[in-house]
Amino acid sequence: MHRSAKRLAGLLTCAAVPVMLVAGCSGSGTDSSGDTATSDAPSSKTGGAGGSATGSTAPSLALAKYKKLPNPCEAFSQDTIKNLLPKVKNASGEQGKSSDNNARGYCAWNSSDAKGVDGTQYRWLDVSYQRYDSEQGIGTGEKRATEFYAKKVDDAKATEGAKNVKTAKTDGTGDEATSLTYESKKDGNDFGNATVVMRTANVVITLNYNGAGLAGADTPKSADLLKSAQAAAKEAVTAVNKANG
Repeated sequence: MHRSAKRLAGLLTCAAVPVMLVAGCSGSGTDSSGDTATSDAPSSKTGGAGGSATGSTAPSLALAKYKKLPNPCEAFSQDTIKNLLPKVKNASGEQGKSSDNNARGYCAWNSSDAKGVDGTQYRWLDVSYQRYDSEQGIGTGEKRATEFYAKKVDDAKATEGAKNVKTAKTDGTGDEATSLTYESKKDGNDFGNATVVMRTANVVITLNYNGAGLAGADTPKSADLLKSAQAAAKEAVTAVNKANG
């Protein structure tokens, strides 16, 4: 009789508390840590109004075509180097430093061909590579490369001190290419300049070839420099294919 009275008192106590605490009295609905089994916080697995368990995901991006870049100092054949730079100082080129050789690369060569009383012919050649990966929230590698290609063309057009700038689309060199010629002056010498900016898939390549006639030598014509630059540009594109072959 005494035990039944105590049990009845306990039941009356639970009946007097709010409904949301009844689970505590019955000993169910909690885990061992004391947290309730259900939560008002939205679940990360909820897929919106439909309540999908997988949730919404961003659409997948197309993978970038090229994963590697060539050694920029090996972009051209030795015959091309000799043709463009007859008295090249270092046929192996001078490679620029890069924190990631598969993201960007640069190499340059120069030549000084002394011809006695006829003066000296100076030439400069450089090539740079920039590769882009596909990234969520930014875009595909090809889209990013296309945007950078347009920027490089604009930069070339706006070269400081450039005069008589001429541009033209160039076929047969990657997916798209633009050639530029202009004249400039440096240290009192007149220079002819040719630049080819090209894109192949997710890689942008910029080639600069210029020259000057020193000590009385004739200044090379930009149009002649461009012919050589365009031929070399095709090799620079081919080098990307070979590096990813």
